[in-house]
Amino acid sequence: MPVEIERKFLVKGDAWRSLATGIPYCQGYIASTAGRTVRVRVVGEHGYLTIKGATTGISRAEFEYPIPLDDALELLQALCDPPLIQKKRYTIECEGLLWEVDEFEGDNQGLIVAEVELTDASQTIVLPDWIDREVSDDPRYFNSNLAKHPFSQWRRDEA
Repeated sequence: MPVEIERKFLVKGDAWRSLATGIPYCQGYIASTAGRTVRVRVVGEHGYLTIKGATTGISRAEFEYPIPLDDALELLQALCDPPLIQKKRYTIECEGLLWEVDEFEGDNQGLIVAEVELTDASQTIVLPDWIDREVSDDPRYFNSNLAKHPFSQWRRDEA
């Protein structure tokens, strides 16, 4: 079974911006319950369907499949609950790891999160200077939860 092992961090400053160019993403959730999500995503001109299992620590089962762009667009409009997640993703290689920095737009504007996928949950990593505090264990930062409770609706003391 394919497993995603991922750590999430908030981002500080703007030093990371010069390291990559952002690609627009739009995604929505067909189903999002405790223990599983079904996501539709458009990345540039490509569509994807992703099924994720329950998170245990920083790991979870993940199955992702390319689908026709027209199908992805129709699924986003017809079956996904609003608001859709809109963001730009920047891919940055640092210390042998691939970091994905998501700069959220729309209802989640102002939130910038960096994710790094690992090969092992106990893998040691060197944090780039632009990484702030870790939020891997905070479910509010899961994209599926940001769709239900956008960052713009958080109280200042929640952020």
